[in-house]
Amino acid sequence: MAVDTAKRFDRIVNIYIQLQSKRVVKAQELADRFGVSLRTIYRDIRSLEQAGVPIFGEAGAGYSIVDGYRLPPVLFTKEEALSFVGAQKLMGKFMDRKLQEHYEAALYKIKAVLRMTEKDWLTNIESKIVMAKPGYEIFNANVPHALSTLFESIAQRIKVALSYKGLRDDLPQHRVIEPVGMFHEMNYWYIYAYCHTRKAYRQFRADRIAQLRLSGEPFEREHPTLGQFMEEREQARNQAPKTKVHIHITKDLAGYMKWQRSHYGFVSERDCGSYMEMEFETQDIHDEFPRWLLMFGDGMQVIEPDSLRRRIAEILEAAAVNFR
Repeated sequence: MAVDTAKRFDRIVNIYIQLQSKRVVKAQELADRFGVSLRTIYRDIRSLEQAGVPIFGEAGAGYSIVDGYRLPPVLFTKEEALSFVGAQKLMGKFMDRKLQEHYEAALYKIKAVLRMTEKDWLTNIESKIVMAKPGYEIFNANVPHALSTLFESIAQRIKVALSYKGLRDDLPQHRVIEPVGMFHEMNYWYIYAYCHTRKAYRQFRADRIAQLRLSGEPFEREHPTLGQFMEEREQARNQAPKTKVHIHITKDLAGYMKWQRSHYGFVSERDCGSYMEMEFETQDIHDEFPRWLLMFGDGMQVIEPDSLRRRIAEILEAAAVNFR
């Protein structure tokens, strides 16, 4: 019984913290987080109200705490404090310089309310964790504020004017966009947005942005959610015609394929003794996929289809001409 009481107390405290984290919190959101029933959440909310916390709202609509009401800072556990170190290292690798600076400022405020033991824990471990940065730029050095500007655009529904150099553009092109959302994929940040220049939804890669700024103009459209876009994109990928590919590759090279093979439609592999047999289903046997396979050319053999073998031979012949 004492254990159950302690668990309920911890849950109620965390519910209070979550209510402070956003304007409206739905009961189902709380139930999902803590793995309890809606009835339990309703009971916990009543307990907070009885304790004097000014909560308004109702079941189904969501709950809010009266603006301006705050309890003294909540102390963090050592595990929670250590999680900040991990977040700090990830910020340094995946976020732009401005957001890193904002996080550093926020972290100083967090450290200020930690107990001395937690501060010592952080000091001892911070220098022991290194997050190696990629050997390529995920943001243009001329736009250290790229993510923070795009976040502000999405939050305030303000258009962004940018200079963008697409894969086949000789020079950056002017675009005006309404960002819908952002996602991280294959080590790059992508922005899904409505492009007023193209009059259509487009996907932009962050490192190809040469300049950007908030235009000051409000959004003109209501947009689907980023989740809808990701779902539709996945459905389109699944429905597009695919070519089945079988390759044989030496075991010493097979391990290197594991890092990227899922991106190229990897299906399965089979140990054949001296080599591995792999199966792929790809939508592209003309450009990106055959060029990726060529990285493993000295230990890789295409079993099928013949069209892929011919395409790889064409690339090799063109390369041979360039080196004569």
